[in-house]
Order: sequence, then C-alpha cells, then structure tokens
Amino acid sequence: MLPRFARGKFAFKNKEKYVGLKTPTYRSSWEHAFMRLCDEHPNVYKAEMIEVKPMSQITMEMAGKSMGKRKQVVLNQAKWEAANAYAKQHKLRFRVVSEDQLFHNGKRK
Repeated sequence: MLPRFARGKFAFKNKEKYVGLKTPTYRSSWEHAFMRLCDEHPNVYKAEMIEVKPMSQITMEMAGKSMGKRKQVVLNQAKWEAANAYAKQHKLRFRVVSEDQLFHNGKRK
C-alpha cells in the first residue's frame, strides 16, 4: 500500500494576506506547515511568492547522480527564473524555501 501524503485546500485564518485568485492547494505536510506559518505569523506580509521544495530538487549537488532528480533541478531553475521575472514585474519577492529553512532544529546558519 502506498503511503498517504498530506494534501488538500488550505483554509485561511487571515484571508487579507493572500492575493491569489484560487484557494491554494498543499501537496505535502511541509507545504501545509509553511502555509499555516505564513497565515498565522504577524511578520509575514502579502508581498511574497514562495515555493517549498526539498533540497534534492534545488541544487545539482544535492540531486546527486540521479538523472530524474537532476532533470527536476533544471526544470525548477527554469520555472524560478520565470517566477522571478513575474515577481519583479508585480513588485513582489520570490523565494524558494527548503527543509533546511523550515526545520532548522534550533540551528541557524
């Protein structure tokens, strides 16, 4: 039996922070935890676009020798270039967040 992953539509407590037209969908427990953090934290504003990805999909070094993971890194980098251009055009900030930023276990870099 395949493992069940967290997925669903996110229910906001602070709808004024969200500027999208559609209800966001989370596809992992990391995304859900991060959406809750952004929604509930008073220092998070609506001027950011954020994507949550595992480290193995962010850099070639972390992807290792797996061809599938390396292809995903290339695809993500192209997607992020377009997202950066869109964000700049709309005076937003775009950033990618990994498990290192989400779960730093008390250690700051």
